[in-house]
Amino acid sequence: MQFLLALIVAGPLLGAAAALLPAPPGLKGKSPDQAVLRHGVTVTGVILLAAIVLALGFDHDQPSRMQATTDITWIKALDVRIHLGVDGISLPLLVLTALLTFLCALYSYFKLPAGGSAKAFVALLLVLESGTLATFAVLDLVLFFLAFEMVLIPMYFLIARWGGEGRQAAAWKFILYTLLGSVVMLLGLLLIGVKADTFDMLALATDNGRGLTTSVQVIAVLAIGLGLAVKTPMWPLHSWLPDAHTAAPTVGSVLLAGVLLKMGTYGFVRIVLPIAPDGMRTFAPYLAAFAVAGIIYGSLACLALAKPGNKGDLKRLIAYSSVGHMGFVLLGIATMTPTGVNGALFANIAHGLVTGLLFFLVGAVKDRYGTADLDTLAGATGAALYGRAPRLGALLAFAAVASLGLPGLAGFWGEMLALFGAFEPAEGLSRPAFLTFMAIGAFGTLLTAAYLLVVVRRVCMGGARPAGEPAIADVQGYEFAAWTPLVALTVLAGLWPAVLLGLTDPAVQKLLAGGTQ
Repeated sequence: MQFLLALIVAGPLLGAAAALLPAPPGLKGKSPDQAVLRHGVTVTGVILLAAIVLALGFDHDQPSRMQATTDITWIKALDVRIHLGVDGISLPLLVLTALLTFLCALYSYFKLPAGGSAKAFVALLLVLESGTLATFAVLDLVLFFLAFEMVLIPMYFLIARWGGEGRQAAAWKFILYTLLGSVVMLLGLLLIGVKADTFDMLALATDNGRGLTTSVQVIAVLAIGLGLAVKTPMWPLHSWLPDAHTAAPTVGSVLLAGVLLKMGTYGFVRIVLPIAPDGMRTFAPYLAAFAVAGIIYGSLACLALAKPGNKGDLKRLIAYSSVGHMGFVLLGIATMTPTGVNGALFANIAHGLVTGLLFFLVGAVKDRYGTADLDTLAGATGAALYGRAPRLGALLAFAAVASLGLPGLAGFWGEMLALFGAFEPAEGLSRPAFLTFMAIGAFGTLLTAAYLLVVVRRVCMGGARPAGEPAIADVQGYEFAAWTPLVALTVLAGLWPAVLLGLTDPAVQKLLAGGTQ
């Protein structure tokens, strides 16, 4: 188990280095590009297999216990350690990251985005995977920061080199926002480490803030929370996200929405909640207020983009929808209750599955029509996917209703539990305030349903294909292979939520109790 977790974290880095080397003569295939793309599929496939084996070997009777741990001294003078481990909170995120990266590598093997070389693309994809996996596996504050930052450069280049129109400006906006947030976060992490005399996240969580004064906790939560909020992203620190999603290649958008946004909310759960609970309690009402503001803002922005005549971009609309969905995650965390935090973790996974699928589908629509502009797609002839590409249209409608939180699909449980958590927040938090937040969040679900149904009506419905207009391709074999796992898991998580909640709940209970359970 220790070896598996180390392989999962370090394996993609080794694969990235190997991708830059010349391919052996017997493995070149039809071209060097095909060889390196096949290498990317192989490495990400091995990492996914290792993550599945790790999940199967995980002691599901004790999900609150940190398992597969490695603890090696790295910088002795600062007591910085290479400390890895996985519990019921981090395991689902590890598997989700490995799955989405493999599906992106598989998709890119058949449809590499135009831009730089295939070698650079595969190497950057693997470095991005390694950084994301490390973020969910490390148990040292310094290592967490390094892993958190490791993903920025590969994502910057994926947007800047392989993106679409406006890619340079979007890439710079992404890197500047997240770097500035990270600088502030680093100060907060160092403050905790210096004052507590350790950077060990397990020891700090077990101490549950008892070794830190309230003022230190408040300052630390403000600094760390700002850095995490940028990555989440929380309104009003979200403005880099729509530009980045609109300009990014399809696989870049999938990974950005599917796993990178989860790093911010994971930091709130793993670091802020257990290590500085008094500071978190001070800021929880403000976090909840910004969360529900993001829910309403994201939904209203999507409604405006979906309105005929506004030249709304479908990728941009899905990006704004992420602001709203991540608002539910932040609301659940702000309640500081097991119900709310479990809802936040469930919504994290559901958002990764559903929004990852949506960006795959929107990318496919854009490839076929040459645009993601809603007015063009729903123009005089109409995209009419039900009639022209029925399987593609059905999948887009399925992803849309999953995103709006239809009961029986993954999107429902996380949002519902987050709202239940707001109904009865933790002791010390204002219940009338959180009841207000709950009501606003519930209204946001109605707005979400409204804009997604408008999108389905405008893109999927319409008249028959006019005579003489060329047909468009329906779902191809490689697309079917890349999208089917996301559809299946969306249904499984919706019908059998206990699979995920059974992992997260004991770990959350222990985390909120300061490691005493």
